[in-house]
Parts: sequence; C-alpha cells; structure tokens
Amino acid sequence: MKIVILAGGMGTRLSEYTHKIPKPLVDIGNVPILVHLINCFCKYGHNDFIVALGYKGELIKQYFYEHSSLYNKDTIVDLNSQILELYIPSLESTVTLVDTGEHSMTGGRLKRLTNLLQNETFMLTYGDGLSDINLDKLINSHFTSKKLVTVTAVHPVARFGELTINSEGLVTSFKEKPQVTEGWINGGFFVMEPNFIEYINNDFTVLEKEPLERAANELQLNAYKHEGFWQCMDTQRDKESFEEMIKLGNPPWIN
Repeated sequence: MKIVILAGGMGTRLSEYTHKIPKPLVDIGNVPILVHLINCFCKYGHNDFIVALGYKGELIKQYFYEHSSLYNKDTIVDLNSQILELYIPSLESTVTLVDTGEHSMTGGRLKRLTNLLQNETFMLTYGDGLSDINLDKLINSHFTSKKLVTVTAVHPVARFGELTINSEGLVTSFKEKPQVTEGWINGGFFVMEPNFIEYINNDFTVLEKEPLERAANELQLNAYKHEGFWQCMDTQRDKESFEEMIKLGNPPWIN
C-alpha cells in the first residue's frame, strides 16, 4: 500500500527553522522528522512512499538523493524533474518525490498524485506528526468499515497543566501539559479509497474542508480511535518536547 506524505506547507509557526528549510526536514535528535515518520510506517512493512513537495521542496529532494542508492554513482540525476523516484537503503524504502506546486492546498496536492496512486487504496499523512499508532489496526478498521476514508481520531495535547478538583475545592490530580482524555481531533493518519480523490476540485481545495466534510455528510468517513501517543510539531515548544523525549530514551513513536 502506498503512503502519501504531504510535505509542501510553509510551516510559518516554526519560522525559526522554516525560513531556511521545509518543516519536514527540521531535526529531532539530529534526524529530520520526515525520516522519523517514514520509520513509523516501515515498522509495519510499508515502504512505498510518495512525498508531495511544495515550499523548498528542492531541499527535500537533495536530502533523499544524498541518502539514496544513486548518490556518488556515475548516474546523472535531474533534481529539477517534477517526479523523482529514489531507493533509500538505510530505510529499505522507495521514496517518490513529486512537485505539487508551491501554493497548492492539501487537497490539491493529493489530486496531483492521482496517476501515481494507480487506483488503489492508500494511506495519507502530514509530514510533521508522530504517533505510536498501530497501522495494522488502522487498516483493518478501514476495510471493515467499507467507507471511502478512515481518519485517525486522537486526543489533543493540552497547552496548559490539567487539574482535577473535587467538590471541596481540593486538587486531587495535577498533570503538567498532559494529553487530554476527552474530545477528539484529526490525528492525520488516513486510509483512503482512490474514488475519494473525485471529491477534490483543484489545487485550491483544502482537504480538511469540502472533501472530508462531504465524506462525513455522506456517512463515508470512518473514525479509528487511537488512545496512545500522538503529537505534531507546530511550534518551537513542540520541537523541544520531541527532543526531550529523545534525550530521555524510548521515545514513544519509535517503540
């Protein structure tokens, strides 16, 4: 099953880094978050990736070329080509890098990949989020539901400390910035049927608006509830949180 990774956004909330590099190349423990993400899929035997590029996409091409089986070989590689397929020995994976327009929206990027998806079920995620999600269970939930799309529902990470207060005004639980236990948000790990792409109009279509809203209205959007670890990297604070997990050992998305 192919995995689409949306990696074309500008990442303006992490501008400390993204004025120079695209957000998927921002390091966590000296490894780009995009590579951490690819490893999450490889653990479950999925190693055929399509990365939708936009903002500073040439740097992602350069990174993977330097880690590919072609690097330093007597092979001419056109890094300016719209579609570049590379085999990455260290990941035991094929990574197809596709220019999908610097200003395309998330839906538009996916629509541009239609021919590469070969009319087969595929997975899709964003290039800035990590999780310990069980992909086997996600895929099984999708096929069991018989719906066009399955979205992973996760509990958001709280921005502030969470208190539990009893009727007498005493704090019975204090948790500093925990993952909340109520409410669900889009966790960004999808399984999709190829027909869903027909819900996308053009480059300016935002995946999370009309297409997914229509799927929900037509009862074609299945939810897989993931109670475990999930976190995206939107800000410097998020990056520091990931780095701290690496320093402490046993980061949850690796095990």
